[in-house]
Amino acid sequence: MNGATTSGELRAHNRVRLLRAVHDCGASRTRSQLTRDLGLARGTASVLVAGLADDGLLHEEPAPEHARGRPTQIPGPHPLGPLALAADIREDAWELAACELGGRVTIIAVRPHDGTPEDALVPLGEAMAAHRAQAGYRVIGAGVALAGPVRHGGLVDIAHLGWRSVDVPSLLGVETPLIVGNDTALAALAEARRGRLRGVRVGLHLHVDFDLGGVLVVDGRPLGGASGTGAEFGHMPLTGGDRPCPCGAIGCWGMDVGANALLRHVGLAYGGGRGREQAEQVLATSQEAVTANAGALGRGVAALVNAHDPEAVTLSGHGRELLERAGDALQAACEPALMAIRRDRPPRIEGSALGWRGSLLGAMESVFDAFLTPEGLGRWRKNQPDQARDTPDRENVMHSTPKR
Repeated sequence: MNGATTSGELRAHNRVRLLRAVHDCGASRTRSQLTRDLGLARGTASVLVAGLADDGLLHEEPAPEHARGRPTQIPGPHPLGPLALAADIREDAWELAACELGGRVTIIAVRPHDGTPEDALVPLGEAMAAHRAQAGYRVIGAGVALAGPVRHGGLVDIAHLGWRSVDVPSLLGVETPLIVGNDTALAALAEARRGRLRGVRVGLHLHVDFDLGGVLVVDGRPLGGASGTGAEFGHMPLTGGDRPCPCGAIGCWGMDVGANALLRHVGLAYGGGRGREQAEQVLATSQEAVTANAGALGRGVAALVNAHDPEAVTLSGHGRELLERAGDALQAACEPALMAIRRDRPPRIEGSALGWRGSLLGAMESVFDAFLTPEGLGRWRKNQPDQARDTPDRENVMHSTPKR
């Protein structure tokens, strides 16, 4: 049941359904396919598409190939349609993108930082403000992914960088709706929408960068916990270690998996978001360090599989590289640690379909989730200038696609 009680409410509900379908399929399905998918009458679908085009939300183009008869149209993003700003703030740099309905991505800025909140966030806020000023009403919000737990809508702690209760919205200072989230949880959201957890009822996603984060995904949604800080499997004592973690706990799994662990294994300095290039060199040259990392990853995966019974486990960041370079060691560590009832049908363990881009795409998805509602479309229609309803040439559309 959709809760609509009037014809106007039903139309608003179907407008959202149609836009959501276009977004989720990557603007790849024809109008007739979408009509069937959504169970709409052809006349209803035609009226909806026309109205959404008038509102500057959709634009149709002929399908590359079609059977005889009337040309098939593919609904996609309007050239002057909504844009979501998405940022992925890693420990040593950030990346900012503008994203269209359907998921097309254009990277608009990349910048290293020194690991301090001010050097990371203030320039990012300035870049967001500059693009907001350029794109105007088209910017419907901004999503930001950070490598640490996020509380109360914007306070972040990144233990290995020394960030404690950093007020992200205040330092960014952006004048647009802002969503701040954990990078692993957002990567998991993207994997559920556009990757290998799509259609999976219960999945486990692990993201490995300088350290490790993980989250359970149920029915396509990462479980955030009571305060929104639930994506912290990396801070569980899953591998029997006893090293103190910067988070304040002892023996965290993330101390044994990730770039910091690779650097420590070969005796190089680590911590503070430094050493990405050296860690990638270790990944490429030290099989001993890679095998140790993969083994620790596998033992922790087994513990989480025993606890949560997922259908699939996906690995992003360095996790995918560890699987590719030392998959046998990962499996050899995982299988003996599984309960006997899990060994008969263990979940598949796969590298992410989205690579390093998952957190950025998840930040985008969080913005479109907030926008694709009757209220969000109502605000868009109210804020859109009349001249935006004219459709310019498609040359003005951004065509960059997510890197895989």
